[in-house]
Amino acid sequence: MSKIRLNLSKLSIPDKVNKAEQIVLKMTGNANFPTPSPALLAITTAANELKTSYAEAQAARQTQKEKTATQNTREEILDELLTKEAAFVESVAGNNEEIILSSGMDMRATGVTATAPPEQPQALAPFAGDRDGEIDLSWDRVPSAKSYVIEKSADPQAASWQHAGVATKAMFTAEGLPSGSRFWFRVAAVNNNGQSGWSDVAVKIAP
Repeated sequence: MSKIRLNLSKLSIPDKVNKAEQIVLKMTGNANFPTPSPALLAITTAANELKTSYAEAQAARQTQKEKTATQNTREEILDELLTKEAAFVESVAGNNEEIILSSGMDMRATGVTATAPPEQPQALAPFAGDRDGEIDLSWDRVPSAKSYVIEKSADPQAASWQHAGVATKAMFTAEGLPSGSRFWFRVAAVNNNGQSGWSDVAVKIAP
């Protein structure tokens, strides 16, 4: 008996829906298959429902991506303003600890230098990019990180991680990916004391 190769795991959702629609079209009124099982109507309904859910999910991801970018930008603005405010307080207070503490700010520990690598990045999330073959990544900013290292893999079980790029902000766009292919990503934070552990892995099919 000949075997059918659907390759569903390799198809993106739009391609999968198109494939279902093509099958329904070809089998409708086909004398070779007078009583399809499951019924073609069930496949059409499932494909339409998936198409609707996909559109809703894409819209939600785009909104989330925009919100994350806005959050990171606003966090950087607040950090910059607080840093400038701290410099102002120092210029007024000099070495007077009482005046510094009256501002609501804490004193820096004298002679203590951070020696630990940054913490592991959290909440890594992938989104479909603006162009085919692009996947946008975002994660929670790590306060002590100077930069981030991003790796990708087409098969993490085979330990085939590859360098994808470096970012200075908590976001990155992986480019030039084969459309319809599934990729796993992970990110690590880096500072002067070393590299953090890898984040939890996130997976996405390239659009």
